Amino acid sequence: MADGGGSSRGPPCPGAAAALRRWEQLRRRAAAAAPWARGLLAVAAGLGLFYVVLRVPLRLRDSLAAVTVFLSTLTPKFYFALTVTSSFISGLIFVFEWWHFRKYGTSFIEQVSVSHLRPLIGGTENSPPTPAAFSAGESETSRQSMPECKVWRNPLNLFRGAEYSRYMWVTGKEPLTYYDMNLSAQDHQNFFTCDTDALRPSDTVMQKAWRERNPQARIKAAYQALELNNDCATAYVLLAEEEATTIVDAEKYFKQALKAGEMIYRKSQNCHSQSPQHEAQLRRDTNVLVYVKRRLAMCARKLGRIREAVKMMRDLMKEFPLLSMLNIHENLLEALLELQAYADVQAVLAKYDDISLPKSAAICYTAALLKARAVSERFSPETASKRGLSTAEINAVEAIHRAVEFNPHVPKYLLEMKSLVLPPEHILKRGDSEAVAYAFFHLQHWKRIEGALNLLHCTWEGTFRMIPYPLEKGHLFYPYPSCTETADRELLPTFHEVSVYPQKELPFFIHFTAGLCSFSAMLALLTHQFPELMVIFAKTVLRVLWPVSAPSVLASS
Repeated sequence: MADGGGSSRGPPCPGAAAALRRWEQLRRRAAAAAPWARGLLAVAAGLGLFYVVLRVPLRLRDSLAAVTVFLSTLTPKFYFALTVTSSFISGLIFVFEWWHFRKYGTSFIEQVSVSHLRPLIGGTENSPPTPAAFSAGESETSRQSMPECKVWRNPLNLFRGAEYSRYMWVTGKEPLTYYDMNLSAQDHQNFFTCDTDALRPSDTVMQKAWRERNPQARIKAAYQALELNNDCATAYVLLAEEEATTIVDAEKYFKQALKAGEMIYRKSQNCHSQSPQHEAQLRRDTNVLVYVKRRLAMCARKLGRIREAVKMMRDLMKEFPLLSMLNIHENLLEALLELQAYADVQAVLAKYDDISLPKSAAICYTAALLKARAVSERFSPETASKRGLSTAEINAVEAIHRAVEFNPHVPKYLLEMKSLVLPPEHILKRGDSEAVAYAFFHLQHWKRIEGALNLLHCTWEGTFRMIPYPLEKGHLFYPYPSCTETADRELLPTFHEVSVYPQKELPFFIHFTAGLCSFSAMLALLTHQFPELMVIFAKTVLRVLWPVSAPSVLASS
C-alpha cells in the first residue's frame, strides 16, 4: 500500500526506467545531429513503431514463415531466371549511370538523392554560387572561338647561358626541348629582324645568327657582327643570353645593348615616317629596346635589387603602354610579392585582371593568394566546419576555386606533391607548362604567408566537384582545351612527368551498380552450372536471414 497522501502508482520498473534513459539519450543525440541524420532516425523509428503496432494484427511472423516456405520450394530454374533478370536490370542501371556521368559529370542516383530526397528529410543543398554570365557577359560564340592551344612566351623565362646551361652542366639533363628552342628562334627572328637588315652588314649577320641551331655558331656570328659594327644591339643581346655564364655578366652585356639600342631607337624615331621600310625598322628597334630593358630589370631582380627592378618595370610599362601582350605586369607582380607590397600587388591586379585580357595563372593565383592572406593565419578546417565560413573565408575559397578552374595543375606543385623542373621558355596557358613556370617563381610567396598553403590544401580538391563536365563546357572561363597534354609534352623535358587534367573520380553509385551487376551475373552463372548446390546455398541464406521460421523450412525440405 502506498503511504497516505502519496501517489497511488508504484515506482516504475527498472527495465522501463532504463528504456526511458536510452530513449532520452537517443533523442539528445538526434537533436545535435545533422538534419539528414535526424531524418534517418525518424524513418527508423517509424519502421520500428510500424512493426511493433501491426505485427499482431497482420500476423507478420506467420507471413514471413509462409514466404520462407514458398521460397524454399522453388526450383533451380526459378533461381536461375531470378539471377539473370537481376543481372540484366543492374547492368542497365550501370550503363545508364555511366552514360549520365560521361555527359553531366555526376551520378544520376546521387543527383536525385541530393536534389529531391535530401530536402525531404531536412537537409539543404550547398550549391555553389552562380557565377557571372561567363566573366561579365561574353557570348557563347566568343567562347567557342577562343584559341585552344596558343603558345605564349614565358614572361619569366630564364637565361640560357647563366641558368639553363648551368643546370645541364650539373645534372647532365637538357632542360629545354628542341620544340621550345625552335619557338624561341622564331620569336627572335620576328622581334629582332626586319626587311631593311640587308642594308647593314652587321644586321645581315645577325639575321643568319638567329637561324643557327648550334649555340657556338650563334655566339661566333654575334662576335662577327660586333666586328662589323660595335653598336649592334642584337649581338649584345645574343651574347647576354647565351655566352654569359652568370647574371652579372649578362647584365654587363645588356647594359651595352641598352646604350646601343637607345641610340638606334632615337635615329629610327626621327625618320620613321619617310617610308614603310623605316616604320618596320622602328618597330624592330622598339622591340629590341623593350626586350633589353625588361631583361635588365630581371637581372636586377635576380641580383637582389628588387626596388630598382620594380622601378624599371613601371617605367617600361608607362613608356610602352601598348605592349601589354608582352605581359610585363607578371614580372612586376612577382617582384612586388618579393617586396611584400601587397597593396601595390592589388593595384596591379585591379588593372590587369580584366575580361578583355587573356587570363593567366599568375593573375588568378595571385588574386587567390591575396584573398587567402586575409584569413589563412586563423583558418582551421575543424572550426570552419562547426561554425561555417565567414564572408572573407568564402571570398578566399571562391578565389581559389577560380584559380584552380583556370589551371588545375598548379596546386600539386605549390603543395609539393609533384617535383618542379626549370620552366620552359614558352608556356601553354592552363597547361602543365604554365603551372611549372608559375610555381617555380611563386612557391616562396605562398610559403611566406602563414596558413596560405594549408587553406589551399583544404579547398582546392573541392573545385573539381564544381567544374562543369565534360571539359568541353565552361564555367568561369572558356572551355578547357583538349590538346594541352600534347603541347605540354613538346614544351617540357622528357624526364618530367607531364601533368594531365585531373579527372573526376567515379561516383560511389557507379562502383556499386558495377559490383551489383558483376555479382548477380556470377550468381546466374553458378546457378546455371551448379543448380542443386545453389539451391542449398539459397536455403542456407534463408535460414540465416529468418531463423524464426527455420522449423518450417526444415519441415518443407
